[in-house]
Amino acid sequence: MPAKNTAFLFPGQGSQFVGMGHALAQGFSVARDTYAEAENILDMPISKLSWFGPEDELNDTVNTQPALMVHSVAAWRVLRDLQPDFIPAYVAGHSMGELSAMVAAGALSFSAALRLVRQRGELMKEAGEHSPGGMAAVLGLDIALLDVICSQASTPTEVVQVANDNCPGQVVLSGAESALERAISAASEAGAKRVVKLAVSIAAHSPLMTQVQLKFNAAVGAAPIETPHIPIIGNVSAAPLISPEQVRADLQAQLTARVRWTESIQYLRVQGVDTFIELGSGDVLSGLVKRIDRKATRIALGVPEDFEKIE
Repeated sequence: MPAKNTAFLFPGQGSQFVGMGHALAQGFSVARDTYAEAENILDMPISKLSWFGPEDELNDTVNTQPALMVHSVAAWRVLRDLQPDFIPAYVAGHSMGELSAMVAAGALSFSAALRLVRQRGELMKEAGEHSPGGMAAVLGLDIALLDVICSQASTPTEVVQVANDNCPGQVVLSGAESALERAISAASEAGAKRVVKLAVSIAAHSPLMTQVQLKFNAAVGAAPIETPHIPIIGNVSAAPLISPEQVRADLQAQLTARVRWTESIQYLRVQGVDTFIELGSGDVLSGLVKRIDRKATRIALGVPEDFEKIE
């Protein structure tokens, strides 16, 4: 498994589950220490919430985002301890996972990233409370057709757009509730295999986040972002971010722009990456990589027994 052909991937919202990180913390002291460090940084019981719930509190975006980061960073630190000389060619994170990737790339300290991701969750929740919207996963239609459907379903005051281009045949739409409903109807009529309304009250990666954009820009602007020592594939650009300015710009734009995950993985494959290691909760991203390119090797590391795969 040559490092020059490997990318680390970090999951975003939707990968969380009650119990996440518990076995890892039981099995590795560095993971246990990561949870203790996170609790000191945030002054909240992130361990208890991640390991024992309740589920509705864990699924609150202000808690979900830091919980996912802590599990990802804990898994990354375990791997770093086991394989100290293994440095991947690239890192990438899905949506808020981009902040976890920044930690692995050395662009942000764990403490700074954790505070920023908590603030991101708070701002997204604030936007959702002020301008409620919705999201829906559409299966079986291509991205070009869905762009047209969203354009036709939108009005000057009610916008819906593609939020996540996850993989061929799996796209998430996001926006104003009425526009989203029109897009859902049109997608069904266009032959979508399935349309699933997501159980969220926020419209992530849509114009409904605009009202908190200035606050988020200020938070990102104040964050001590440094030059990454590993290229980060940006969600918005689907290209390497190699300077603090590029990292800030992509992270700020990500709030209202689509996550170009399919293009990101395709870019990495063109660069010669053939092994993708997902660090943190579950294997959602590994599944997306499989849908994008079945020839790629996929390894998910989140519980102790997973690490036997790379020894």
